[in-house]
Order: sequence, then C-alpha cells, then structure tokens
Amino acid sequence: MRSNSRRRLGIVAGVGAAALALTACAGNGAGEQSLELGDEEVTLSFTWWGNDTRHAMTEEVIAAFEKEHPNITIEPQYTDWSGYWDKLSTSVAAGDIPDIIQMDEKQLTTYASNGVLMDLTTLAEALPTDDIPEAVLGTGMLDGALYGVPVGINSYTIMANLDLLEQYGVEAPDDASWTWDDLRAASEQISKASGGTVVGTQSWGFEDGGLNNWLRQHGGSLYSTDGKVAATEDDLAGWWRFLLESTESGAMPDPAATVEREAGGLAESFTATNESAFGPWWSNQVQALREASGQNLVALHVPAIEGAEDGWQYYKPSMFWSASAKTEHPAEVAAFLDFLGNSEEAADILLAERGVPANETIRAYLTPKLDEANQSVVAYLDDLAPEIGDAPPATPPGGGEIETIVEQHTQKVLFGELSPEDAAKSFIAELQQALDDAAF
Repeated sequence: MRSNSRRRLGIVAGVGAAALALTACAGNGAGEQSLELGDEEVTLSFTWWGNDTRHAMTEEVIAAFEKEHPNITIEPQYTDWSGYWDKLSTSVAAGDIPDIIQMDEKQLTTYASNGVLMDLTTLAEALPTDDIPEAVLGTGMLDGALYGVPVGINSYTIMANLDLLEQYGVEAPDDASWTWDDLRAASEQISKASGGTVVGTQSWGFEDGGLNNWLRQHGGSLYSTDGKVAATEDDLAGWWRFLLESTESGAMPDPAATVEREAGGLAESFTATNESAFGPWWSNQVQALREASGQNLVALHVPAIEGAEDGWQYYKPSMFWSASAKTEHPAEVAAFLDFLGNSEEAADILLAERGVPANETIRAYLTPKLDEANQSVVAYLDDLAPEIGDAPPATPPGGGEIETIVEQHTQKVLFGELSPEDAAKSFIAELQQALDDAAF
C-alpha cells in the first residue's frame, strides 16, 4: 500500500514542471476573462470518483444542466477511488486537465500549490459561496485563495448500538459530557457482560480522523499552517497509550481480530455485524452502517478529555468541487459549479449521496426530503454547530501518505512491536519525510 502511495506521489511530483508551466499559461486568466455566458458551443470535461449510484446521479445532474444550457456539453470522466488519482496525475502530466475536478482534502494542496487548480474567488458573483459557513469554506482555502468549494460535510462520531446496550444492561452514555474514560468503562462492561461474544468498542487508529480530534482536544493539530508536522510526541504517545490500555483491558478486540476486520471494510466491521456496542466512524457512514446492522445505531458526540480545548470539533468536507487553472471557459465552469452546489434542482437529484450539503440554504431545503437515517445525520451535525472551531490547517503535499503511516504504527503498537512513545517519534519522522519528499 505504501509503495503505491509513493508511486502516486512520484507521478504528481513528475508533473511539477508541467504544473508550474500551467501557472504561467493560466496566470490570472479566469479573473481577466469575461464571466458572461455566451451562445457558442462549449464542452467542459468533468471528472469524479465514486460507485455506480454516484455515477448515475451525477449523469442525471449533467443532463439537467445541459437542458438548461443547451450550448454547454459536459463530458463525464469517472472511475472508482482506486484508480482516480493515477488517472488524474496522468492527465495533468499530459496537459489535459479536466475543467471540473472532484477533489479530496488530502490532495487539494498538492494540486493547488502547483498551479493546477483555479482560485475560485476569481469567479466572484458567478459562484456565490455565502451560504457555506466560514469554518467549512476555509477547508478549501490556501493562502487566501479558494481552490475547492466544499460539497458535503461530515464529522467524526462514535456509533452506539442501543439494542446491544439494552441487551447487556449498560446505560447509554450522556454524550454531551462523557469522557474517553467513560467510553472505556462502558466498553469493558459490555465485553464482560457478553462473555466476550460482543466487544465494547471497535478499535480506532487506522485513519487520521480520530487522531485529529485527539490532538485538537489537547490544543494541538496534525499540521502547522506552514505545512509541517505539528503533532507532539506527548500527544501522540497518549493517544496510542489509551488505545493499547483499552485493548489490554478487554474494552477492545484483540489485535489480530482488529486487523482482520479492518481489512474487510465496513460490511465486515464489528459495528456492522453487531459485534461491538461502540465504534468510531464518520457521520456520513451512518446510513450504510444501519442498513448493514439492522439494529438501532445512533451517532454520539466524540468523547473528550478533561479540560478539552474549546472548538476542537470540526466539520470535514466529504470532497470539493475544483476547477482547472487552464480552463478556457471560466464562465461556463462557474455556471456548472453554481448549479452543482447552489441549485435546488441538483439537490433533488444528488440528495445526500456526497454528504450532507455544505450549503446551509440547500441543506435546509433538502432535509425534509431525506430519509430518516440522513435526517438524523443532519440533526447530529446541526447539534455540533455551536462546538465547531476553526478548520484544521490544510493537509500539505505528501499528506496523503498519512493513512498508511498511521495504520502501520497502530498495528505495531497493538502487537507490541513499538511502545507508544517510540511510535510517536517514528510517526513524526516518517510523516515529515513524506511531506519533504513531496516538496517541489
């Protein structure tokens, strides 16, 4: 997995010169060209990743837009996640950048810093973003420029199986005030009461969502604003120490089972198979987990440490809409992006497939039309709103490596190959090296 990520970074690095050339070609062209729509025939290429459901919905949106703008043709280019970034890197290297790009947070800075993406603030009133909260919009910004309009939002959560809690006589926690110690205590109760047939909580430590929350509660962050690793050894060691102690106490599965289930994906997880009472997930996974589980799953606020910093909660964009800095049709690009993010017609088609809409006006319009599971997600995110702090610093180029790095270190801690303290030191060194290797 790591070698593939390195290879992908190598491809992106290899287009560095081409991308910088694109900057010179594009310049501030989007801001200098007229943003008035004309009558000439225009074709825009649009690339995204997803499954068959997303592809069908997106093509339906394209058809609706083309009906409204008969002189504009949207050329769809889509694939699944596994092949998406290699395909996009190859297109960039060839100078054939799609006009509209579905972009991920971990890749945004890499492409933006190399001049591949347009500063969308140059589209001005043609692409209004006033209905997106500043803390959410800020996740798509770099040095004051907007390189990605957030599409949907989600947040980290602890999924609780209320049926299992009731079955084993464990009271559902008050997630407005609970701590990590409360989660571990309740999990130990479940494991003991079930005789080990159900574990208290599914493990975490295999992606950066939970780590970001832990660091922010301690007043820290994963990255600094200048693109360096900002996490401290003490905070990282504390995170892995809590994970290890919870595993040893029986609150979590044994390491071998944890790793096996991680490889199986959502459908084979302890949460989806009703073999854990709690589990860390993103809020946009609620519906899939409920469907797989068939039981009463609810999203709870993430536990906090005692004296946690205010504003540690944050919204994570599900993805962004970005545009090529080299596009020859900024007015048409603006019109399509505006349709995607700000129109009720597109919302009626896309629903919450790409996450709960980041646009608050569209979210309010769409919510009554969503099913019960997605309405519960909207309620969860709305309930978090008063606690949401500033957006985390953007993931620097090379930060896409983090999922592989954090997973490897978590496994080594769980299997006793590294102490939490040694894992913290190694993690910082390896992640910083990934950032340094990606510097152009």
